[in-house]
Amino acid sequence: MCAAGSPIVSALLRQNVLLRAGGVLRNGDSICTLSSIPCKPNSRSESRAFSSDAGASAPAASGQISISQPKTVSDFQKLHEATKKKFQSKKLPADVHPDAVFACNELDLSEVQVYGFDYDYTLACYKPILEDLLYNLAREMLVKRFRYPDEILDLEYEPNFAVRGLHYDVEKGLLVKLDSFLQLQLGSVYRGRTKVGAEEVLKLYHNRLLPIAYVEGPNNSYRHNTNSKMVQLADLFSVPEMCLLCNVIEYFERNRIDYNPEIVFHDTRTAMGSCHPIMHGKVMLNTEKYIERNPKLVKFLEKLQQAGKNLFLVTNSPYSFVNCGMSWLVGSNWRDFFDVIIVQARKPKFFTDESRPIRLFDERTKSHLWDRVFKLEKGKIYYEGSVRQLQELKGWRGGSVLYFGDHPYSDLADVTLKHSWRTGAIISELNHEIKTLNRKDFKMSANWLQMLTQLIEETQDDESEAAQICLREWMEERDQLRNKTKNVFNEQFGSVFRTYHNPTYFSRRLFRFADIYTSDITNLLKFSTTHTFYPRRGVMPHEYASHFI
Repeated sequence: MCAAGSPIVSALLRQNVLLRAGGVLRNGDSICTLSSIPCKPNSRSESRAFSSDAGASAPAASGQISISQPKTVSDFQKLHEATKKKFQSKKLPADVHPDAVFACNELDLSEVQVYGFDYDYTLACYKPILEDLLYNLAREMLVKRFRYPDEILDLEYEPNFAVRGLHYDVEKGLLVKLDSFLQLQLGSVYRGRTKVGAEEVLKLYHNRLLPIAYVEGPNNSYRHNTNSKMVQLADLFSVPEMCLLCNVIEYFERNRIDYNPEIVFHDTRTAMGSCHPIMHGKVMLNTEKYIERNPKLVKFLEKLQQAGKNLFLVTNSPYSFVNCGMSWLVGSNWRDFFDVIIVQARKPKFFTDESRPIRLFDERTKSHLWDRVFKLEKGKIYYEGSVRQLQELKGWRGGSVLYFGDHPYSDLADVTLKHSWRTGAIISELNHEIKTLNRKDFKMSANWLQMLTQLIEETQDDESEAAQICLREWMEERDQLRNKTKNVFNEQFGSVFRTYHNPTYFSRRLFRFADIYTSDITNLLKFSTTHTFYPRRGVMPHEYASHFI
């Protein structure tokens, strides 16, 4: 039996998991997979031709090697060398601008008359120290309120452990990364802080590809279903939550303490949610310590106001917290920019419920009045309510509304699917992702990975012994390249947006629910209010012959 040397590939072959070859772009999402290697030579080799252009023969050019019918190991090695020379002759792609705005769907801003905003991680972006604060508060609550062992207070926060968009399997107690096809990314499955090997993962799940009902529940909803086995951790507040959860499980595992993974998850989630009011108080006492100053925010709001646009704010945060942050970011007159301000909206219920009355917030008594609200007035603060009432009282509907938030589900999904609003996602991780994409070593590795994959694809059906010897070596090299291009983003889980090659579960839904996305709301300053964002033409599987475009 001949299998690639890496543990992951070996495990897949033992489980008879068939990996299909080919580079695919679907709606702009790059997808690249690999085919299994025949293990026993049982027929004659097929003729192979290598040329400088995919799908066509070409004579040897300067610096290139032409192998028309490779037969020996030496021939296949020369083929590999020729492919590498071709790769080295390619010009590296241009850098991606970190402040760019990316379009998933065509968006004409001249059609937008109303701009809506979330507060947390949209208008107000927090410094990394806030994650430490949330982690420490929740850790303390686990010990004091839920009576977890005192030793848990010694477990420190590791900010680079997890990334947004992971799933926690509440039944098996595993933190996993899924791609857009619900496939597990082997090598990124953790029990606590310990990586679970590929063989054990395949034994637990029987397959890399998970049933949709297992991940999303019987209703296949984009929002978590209580009957599903997995919970996606999709907002930035969930990153310290994931670290705390895994630290606690690691402590139990190492000390051989019996635990129920579902109970530990719910205790951790409850502790993290319960400490938010405490976090609000600490941020209000030292706003500058926790919130990033954004000098462009006032200019952005002024630009929209001067263009005659209506602005509104809908946030789950309480008014005192929002007022403190916005006063520091914008000034004491920040409310003058917004036609409607709604706090403690309890999204996503704000977007889904029909019978939640909107209430007026009394700043003097800090209470919610019981008077019926017949109109929404500028300068006043409102509480709860529903998007239906907002639309009826203001007449803001459909494509004339553009709403920005950081959470693809609670902020964007319902307004685009049910109310036809246009949507923009603020994804702060783009700063790190783009910085990594622009690294020369990453570009080199990613480009060589694509060309090596193509070489494997074109050679894999040759069942000769020489071809199979070289294919095993190439597969090992490819697996090393895949890990290298993954680890530069995050050593445990890789990129927020991509598994080894496919889009992640998180990014696929981001692209579905957001018309545009960017790292910071003020990146839109460089565009006029009549600008049209055009998505790139996505290359479909049948539209090109080569991996390298």
